[in-house]
Amino acid sequence: MTEPGVAELAVVIVNFNTGDYLERCLASLETHRGDIEIDVLVIDNASRDGSHRRAVAAHPWVRLIENAENVYLSPAWNQGIRETRAPLILFLNPDTEWWRGTLAAYAAVVRAHPRAGIVGPMVRNPDGSVYPSGRPFPSVADAVGHAFLSPFDPGNRFTRRYHLEGWDRTTERRVDWVSGCCMLVRRQALDEVGWFDESFLLYGEELDIATRLRDGGWSVVFTPEVEVLHELGVSTGRSRRMTVMHSTSVYRYYRKHRARGWRVLTVPLAWAALRLRAELAWIRGRAAA
Repeated sequence: MTEPGVAELAVVIVNFNTGDYLERCLASLETHRGDIEIDVLVIDNASRDGSHRRAVAAHPWVRLIENAENVYLSPAWNQGIRETRAPLILFLNPDTEWWRGTLAAYAAVVRAHPRAGIVGPMVRNPDGSVYPSGRPFPSVADAVGHAFLSPFDPGNRFTRRYHLEGWDRTTERRVDWVSGCCMLVRRQALDEVGWFDESFLLYGEELDIATRLRDGGWSVVFTPEVEVLHELGVSTGRSRRMTVMHSTSVYRYYRKHRARGWRVLTVPLAWAALRLRAELAWIRGRAAA
């Protein structure tokens, strides 16, 4: 660990009531650092469980910023960018745990791709199965089919296309976007296209930044060189409010990036469809529980 102005790689973790997950995340970073100087910053969004203080007390090399209120994800990520001068910034969820490879190896992948704005790792679910991070921007038809059918039929053809069926994610590949649970981002790229859009309070921020990077001539790369485990939804939970927030962010992304030309006429329909999808997903989740 090193001073903020010296580190080659900064790690920004936004925490909210994650219990012991944050401490395990920090411990895994220490174990898997490799030969690289890092600056680790935890931004706590007014947690009530004391997770941030316990974790930082166990790892005093970590810097802690405590927000008086929950500002959500994108604003807190931008906070982290302001707090460090490192040329590479890793945005990492507190409910992740480093599993294979080192931070040094991760940074080497970025350096090997001079126009890579984002590099995402292999993400595994807690049971070891591969989470389909690294996806294309879906067509409107695939997006609609995936949104409405995947909660009931995960193997539908729209979801298979969206998840790039046939690719086992053991090879490096250029993709359109990767999961926001773990993204290594080149600061130069962020400075060129703009930081995170703070209107995406929660969900959709990784889609938006990847789209703007693509439009700015940068690429997104998936690498199997490193792997992380991710326990989905520890901070956000699976409440109806979170389901609605997810659909609202998808709608915001559609309106911002896809509703151009004649598609502007579809904006009200998109809003209605996404709200319906949110309600159906919530009902299905309740029934399954």
